[in-house]
Amino acid sequence: MPKTLYAQLADKLAEDIASGRYPVGTLLPTEQELCEQFSASRFTVRAAIKQLKDMGLVSSRKKVGTRVESSSAIGGYKQKLATVDDLLQFDYAHSRIVSEVGDFVADIAFSREMGCPAGTHWLRIAGVRVNQTEEKLPMAWTEVYIDPAYTDIKDTVMDSPEALVSKLIESRYGRSVAEIRQDIQAILIPAELAAQLKTKTGQPAFRILRRYIDQNNEVFEMSVNIHPADRFTFSMKLLREQG
Repeated sequence: MPKTLYAQLADKLAEDIASGRYPVGTLLPTEQELCEQFSASRFTVRAAIKQLKDMGLVSSRKKVGTRVESSSAIGGYKQKLATVDDLLQFDYAHSRIVSEVGDFVADIAFSREMGCPAGTHWLRIAGVRVNQTEEKLPMAWTEVYIDPAYTDIKDTVMDSPEALVSKLIESRYGRSVAEIRQDIQAILIPAELAAQLKTKTGQPAFRILRRYIDQNNEVFEMSVNIHPADRFTFSMKLLREQG
């Protein structure tokens, strides 16, 4: 599967940083200069810079520019949360490797945790998430549960490992995310996932539950994501209300 344009651009800039073309402490070319240099759109350039930021290579400040902070990427994934779009950005930078697909019937424990009726059927798609630009350890084990009305989308999901499932649903059925409810819990890596995550049973991890809700306040997608603690950082911004 070929990489997206922004991922290719991020790779090139990361190589230039590592080679010393852009030393630590210097500024990258401006967005406009990068657009012209690589014949890329402003959206592609911004997505590439966003990926470099997530890798810990650069930082950006208004009226200053994009500054090189490190010549090598930091380990793990840092998730910044301020909006729904920030949360969804994870899928753009990480591809899924699907290992399990099938029908799932919600038992009592699952229904209580997810807030869905027991006995309901869902399409379950499970596998690991990996960084598109690096051959490193898996970033997470992820399980996505999709409204049974959309079970015929599984082939599209399999053919588009870098695509956001909710975006595929929106594109095909017109149902979009208005709200995401997220719960984070500290756990230990269970034995059945240690091999998939290339770690040891009992190592610390974060378990993140998400419910994707449409404009009618109905859940049409849910997910369980397990991140080894040494590969994940969660960051959020809080603003004081004005008035």
